[in-house]
Amino acid sequence: MAQETSGQAAGTPAERLAHLLMDRSMTLSTAESCTGGLIAAKLTSVPGVSAVYAGGFVTYATKEKAKMLGVPGKVLKEQGAVAKKTARLMAEGAAKKTGTDCAVSVTGNAGPEPMEDKPVGLVYIGCCIDGKATARKFLFSGSRNEIREQAADAALDLLYHKLRKKTEKTAIEDTAHEQRDAGKRA
Repeated sequence: MAQETSGQAAGTPAERLAHLLMDRSMTLSTAESCTGGLIAAKLTSVPGVSAVYAGGFVTYATKEKAKMLGVPGKVLKEQGAVAKKTARLMAEGAAKKTGTDCAVSVTGNAGPEPMEDKPVGLVYIGCCIDGKATARKFLFSGSRNEIREQAADAALDLLYHKLRKKTEKTAIEDTAHEQRDAGKRA
């Protein structure tokens, strides 16, 4: 595993996430729009990731988000492809379709022009862990490719930190239960 320094694991975002997933024996899938498979490419560059990475969906066209991931057409029509709810439902759909423990999704506008009245650089990243999905808004700047790179790395980092936080919370809860149970036996 990558060495940790000051709470942050060493290596690329893909390496950090892959090693954490391997350590936890958790599986991952991806759903990408504006990143066009870049997250999958970053993950598959990590040796051994096939043990945890099931695969991904590139749903660049809006209709594919509904067809491949089950995002309701009503959501896509009312909120658009670039929306927080769309990102959340993409992540949820990827996890359900593949049966993975977690999934990450990205939908946004990498430019060069505004789309759906959404500014260039607006990206939503969804995370689904153990069936619970959330999404977060980001605003990146730079060229189209710079925005795509930033979005892919942010998605990998976001899921990494959510998994670490979940693991730390579980460890704290386990310790509390053990202390409570020990007190009952005393």
